[in-house]
Amino acid sequence: MATESTIKDDRNALSVDRHKLEAVSDARYYNPHEVLGGHLGAGADADTVTYRVLRPLATEVVIITQQGAYPAQHECNGIFVAVGPSTTTDRGTRAVPDYRVRTTYDDGTTLTQDDPYRYLPMIGDIDTYLFGEGRHERLWEVLGAHVKHLDDPMGSQDGTPGEAVTGTDFTVWAPNAHAVRVVGDFNAWDGRRHAMRELGASGIWELFIPGLEAGSTYKYEILTSDDHWVMKADPMERSHELPPHTASRIYESCYEWSDRAWMDRRRRTNPHNGPVSIYEVNANSWDRGLKDYRQLADRLVDYVAREGFTHVEFMPLAQYPFSGSWGYQVTGYYAVDSRLGDPDGFKYLIDRMHEAGIGVIMDWVPAHFPKDGFALGRFDGTPLYEDPDPTRGEHPDWGTYIFNFGRREVRNFLVANACFWLDEYHVDGLRVDAVSSMLYLDYSREPGQWHPNIYGGRENLEAIDFLKEANATAYKNNPGIMMIAEESTAYPGVTAPTNAGGLGFGLKWNMGWMHDTLQYLNEEPINRRWHHNEITFSMVYAYSEHYVLPISHDEVVYGKGSLYEKMPGDKWQRYAGVRALFAFQWAHPGKKLTFMGNEIAQIGEWNHEGSLDWGSLNQDGHTGMQRLVTDLNALYRSSPALWSQDFDPAGFQWLTSDDADHNTLSFMRIGAKGEWMVVVVNFSGEAWQNYQVPLPQGGVWREVLTTDDVRYGGSDIHNGDIEAQPEAYHSRDWSARLTIPALGAVFLEPAH
Repeated sequence: MATESTIKDDRNALSVDRHKLEAVSDARYYNPHEVLGGHLGAGADADTVTYRVLRPLATEVVIITQQGAYPAQHECNGIFVAVGPSTTTDRGTRAVPDYRVRTTYDDGTTLTQDDPYRYLPMIGDIDTYLFGEGRHERLWEVLGAHVKHLDDPMGSQDGTPGEAVTGTDFTVWAPNAHAVRVVGDFNAWDGRRHAMRELGASGIWELFIPGLEAGSTYKYEILTSDDHWVMKADPMERSHELPPHTASRIYESCYEWSDRAWMDRRRRTNPHNGPVSIYEVNANSWDRGLKDYRQLADRLVDYVAREGFTHVEFMPLAQYPFSGSWGYQVTGYYAVDSRLGDPDGFKYLIDRMHEAGIGVIMDWVPAHFPKDGFALGRFDGTPLYEDPDPTRGEHPDWGTYIFNFGRREVRNFLVANACFWLDEYHVDGLRVDAVSSMLYLDYSREPGQWHPNIYGGRENLEAIDFLKEANATAYKNNPGIMMIAEESTAYPGVTAPTNAGGLGFGLKWNMGWMHDTLQYLNEEPINRRWHHNEITFSMVYAYSEHYVLPISHDEVVYGKGSLYEKMPGDKWQRYAGVRALFAFQWAHPGKKLTFMGNEIAQIGEWNHEGSLDWGSLNQDGHTGMQRLVTDLNALYRSSPALWSQDFDPAGFQWLTSDDADHNTLSFMRIGAKGEWMVVVVNFSGEAWQNYQVPLPQGGVWREVLTTDDVRYGGSDIHNGDIEAQPEAYHSRDWSARLTIPALGAVFLEPAH
């Protein structure tokens, strides 16, 4: 490589129109690679290469190749031009040789650097085609910022022989932009030297910047259609600055997973048919003393394993700017929340969960996105991600934008995002937030504020198609995962297969059960006889969908009070009421979910700015509740009667459903192989002695759990083993007489 002396080539440079040069020098041209970089000559100068580089404020510029060093002349507004010989490939064709640019400035500083404009696009035609069709299921692999390590004859970006060129490739979709630049801490937030090129009609802009490695912050500077420059974070960012800062961060993962056995087992297993007991967690407020995902893993994993939950569900951990939104106003759909660290830290947390046999579910929020100026809203100066129709594109309750579900590229962005969390982070399920708001055009709108669909109905047909596609694609690409809908209406077929006209979710939150149960328990026991239908009504529709029974974060915040505070009565009665609720929930058909803090009967409601009240575990009532939840989970997981026929009416039979005077229910859960579990729940404030319970057979029945055990804080009423008597009751030939504790539940199974 000639660097000691330069070679002047007097042959003609390819000419470029002055106006185009000016546009390129100002980084306003849609295809700067057309002018900058190396270009083969034509005609009499066919064996030459014309090099143009943009080096504002430079005093001297030299193009260095393996053949020689060629001085460049200033041409226009910081653009320098040089001519050198072309090279010949192995196939005998002419080519632009690899080169570097040596630049000297007024202060004597000299830099030898690689040139971004000598690289071909790193996104292929098939990728742009699939994205345009809305069918790129691994979109995160081609859009966004990706660190690349490239072999090069001249070595690293500064020309060091034998080293790979390391740089970052940027791709972003902005179809209505006039120009796009990459700006960041690496160019003093001045993007004039890093203008991107538009790739045909795809609307995708691309630039590879050699020498740029992980850790740098960046944004896209976009010239909108009305000629205003705006700075935007990367919609496909993998990492983000710590809020309130708003830049994206280049990230290169080096994490090596150790959960292969888990993932192999996941592919072979249908989790909907097994026990599912979910511990819902707000990662930032579970324990404020934990600083990052790794510290959270070291404590949370052991805790959840001891409590016996099968899954953890994290409230949204995609990047969000406002902590008061709890993560439900997402700006970085492909970025892990930076408040607790980096993407590899989150992978470590999930890996540890899997090592302990715990599945991970994440809240996913495709229903809306906030209007923060640095993010998705009006991304290229137009309603790009959001629906342009104001009656469909803005949410009146939340003050947020609604995605344009009918646009192929937007739908692709979201469908691929679901697959991203399941694939890249090994997440085992997504709980989809606010599904109801997507299903209906008139959601939270008054007459005149919405327009019917093409058939005259209120259903959002594009959003419905999106949900079907997201579910079908997620299940197809990631066997063994769960897609869970938070849906609060009676929309039919939420968990029916898409090929049968359903939305294709695997599970749906049973909001009716949650509302009715909590409303019933809010009544004083003496009044519950008048509300008995509220506690039994859920069985009327229990098999209309595949349900999860949730007692979620929404029920213990904003003045609603904790579970403990919801219960009437004195301190003992409140603890007992929460114990009875847990027992009823774990025995009722459907998968289980409870929010963090419920399992210790935390007295105060959840505060996202604080931590759980771990100090309360110094008091017996709270530790007793914790023990009960542990034992309920153990009993649940070991008893197929309680889960193997959750979605089949054959898995449940009432024994007594009409004893309103005693506020008592008795029923039987039946396993797929004929296992039985009888459950009696007394929601009154009095213990019932000699209480007759019908049974399906004679013989000895064993009390396997009572919530009144002294270990849980109860009065320690037990029944032990009970001999069923041939005394007909409620159409059963056999029955037994039990003592049912006040605000308590008893679980019985046949003694074998």
